[in-house]
Amino acid sequence: MTTSLSPAQLWIAGSRPRTLPAAVAPVLAGTGAAAYADSVVWWKALLALGVSLALQIGVNYANDYSDGIKGTDDDRVGPLRLVGSGLVPARSVKIAALGFLGLGAAFGLALAATTTWWLLLVGVAALGAAWTYTGGPSPYGYRALGEVSVFVFFGLVAVLGTAYVQIEEITRVAVAASIGVGALACAILVANNLRDIPTDSVTGKKTLAVVLGDARTRHFFTLLVLIAVLSLVAASVATPWALLGLAMVPFAVRARQVVASGAGGMALIPVLRDTGLAELVYAAGLAIGLAIGA
Repeated sequence: MTTSLSPAQLWIAGSRPRTLPAAVAPVLAGTGAAAYADSVVWWKALLALGVSLALQIGVNYANDYSDGIKGTDDDRVGPLRLVGSGLVPARSVKIAALGFLGLGAAFGLALAATTTWWLLLVGVAALGAAWTYTGGPSPYGYRALGEVSVFVFFGLVAVLGTAYVQIEEITRVAVAASIGVGALACAILVANNLRDIPTDSVTGKKTLAVVLGDARTRHFFTLLVLIAVLSLVAASVATPWALLGLAMVPFAVRARQVVASGAGGMALIPVLRDTGLAELVYAAGLAIGLAIGA
C-alpha cells in the first residue's frame, strides 16, 4: 500500500486519536468525584491522565501489531493500520507499544509510591490486559471479552483509581461515574466491532459483536447509552448538578441513530467519533456538576 502521509502522520493515525477521549473521560470523572469530596490533588490528577493516555496509545499500537502479524487487518474496513497496511515494520510498532505501556507504568509507579503500594497490583493487571487483548497465544479480545475489559479498566479502574489517589477512599459518586464512563467506553468498542463483523467472522476473531450478531449488537449499543444516563441519575442523588453530564445527549443520539439505521462498514466510522465525544462531554459535564455541587 502507498500513502501520502508523512512518517509522523502515519504514527499519529496509528495511535487512533478518535479513541483518546476514552482515556481522558475517566480522569475527568474521577477528578470530579474528588472535587465533590473537596479532595482534588491536581498533580495526581495529571499523573493519572498520563497513565490513562499512555496505556490507551500503548494498547492501540499493541492491537495494531498483534492483529497485523495475525493477518486480521489484511482486509479491514476502516482507518489505517500500520502493520496490516505494510507501511510500518511490525517490530517498530511493537517497540512503540511497549514504550507507551512502559511510560504508563512509570506514571503509575509514581502514583503508587505517593498513595499506596497495592495500586501496583492494579497496574500489573492493567498492563497484562493491555497486551493480551489481541496479543499472546490466547487473546481474550478474540473470545468476546473485549467489552468486559474495557468496562473494567477504562471505566471502573480508571475512574475509581483517579478518584482514589486523590480522596484515598471509594465513594458512591465515584462508583456511579465509573459505571457511566465504562458503559460509554464499551459503546465505542461495540461500534468498532459492529463495523468489523464481516471481516472478523472470516478471520476467526470472535468478538462480542460476532457472537451477538448484527441486530443484537445494535441493541446492545443502545443499552450501553441508557446505562450511562441511568448512572447520571444515580449520581444526581448526591447533587442535581451531576445532570450536566446530559450535555452528551446530542452526540449519543446522533450515534445511536446511525447504529439503529442498519448502517455498516465505513458509514459506522462517524459513530466512533460521536460516541467518543459523548463520553468526553458526559465526563466533563459530570465533573463540572460535581465540582459545583460540592
